[in-house]
Amino acid sequence: MNKIIEVTNLRKNYDSLTAVKDISFYVEQGKLFSYLGPNGAGKSTTIDILCTFLDFSGGEVYIDGLDLRRHSQAIRKIIGVVFQDSILDDLLTVRENLTLRAGLYTSDKTEIRNAVYEAVQTTELGEIIDRPYGKLSGGQRRRADIARALVHKPKILFLDEPTTGLDPQTRKSIWNTIKQLQSKNGMTVFLTTHYMEEAAESDYVIVIDHGEIAAKGTPAELKTRYSSDTVRLFASDEAGLRQLLHDQKLDFTMSAGEFVVKLPDTMSAIPVLENCQTCISGFQVLQGTMDDAFIGITGKELRE
Repeated sequence: MNKIIEVTNLRKNYDSLTAVKDISFYVEQGKLFSYLGPNGAGKSTTIDILCTFLDFSGGEVYIDGLDLRRHSQAIRKIIGVVFQDSILDDLLTVRENLTLRAGLYTSDKTEIRNAVYEAVQTTELGEIIDRPYGKLSGGQRRRADIARALVHKPKILFLDEPTTGLDPQTRKSIWNTIKQLQSKNGMTVFLTTHYMEEAAESDYVIVIDHGEIAAKGTPAELKTRYSSDTVRLFASDEAGLRQLLHDQKLDFTMSAGEFVVKLPDTMSAIPVLENCQTCISGFQVLQGTMDDAFIGITGKELRE
């Protein structure tokens, strides 16, 4: 196991406020890692520290074996960042924006041209490379933002809510690009997102709240630990169904005219259905989701 990011007892103080409270975690090389938290949890502070934008008050951070405090300049050469808000110039074309970015890493014109070409090919921007960035659609702009982060072939790609505000089809397209990058180049992806279905695709997830790690594990582990499977029962005899559920001492609620029964696992729905079949017209068994898990961990929705 190769730990490409190692964080030990990280702390960040703002006068009397402690935004990050002695947190420790690591990220394995080549993995998709999600770092989640509600607003004000300390998530953005942690990201800014890892990306070398912000100093920290205590602890240790190593990125690809480099001490963040002593080797921040070297670390910047091996990370790429896709910000929530774009920093590309609206008046320049995609090619011009990427050329300027590549020029920060090398003065060799051939290397710059090749770097721009490879980033454009990876993000499928060839048809719009000479179009002004400000004239692009939301999805095209995000692809250009990702290309900007890729021109120097980073080992780690930080994605700060990369698909916020995009329609579902465009979000899916952006994620196909990200997954191809990860599988093809073995790139480590560090993600923050407001879409829990994206976090559900991660190899590992950490949830931060009030500056502390509230939960961590694989998506499957978090769903098992913090969410419940349910069966929705559509009543043909509401009074009879209510009595049957009471007799079985089942935990249930009413939602939009449906009986929602909490289950320890999906297989537990079978005896419930067998015992209630005379009073129902239909049913739906649902597994717990990452949204449910997040609410179970923090007591609030991620988009709050």
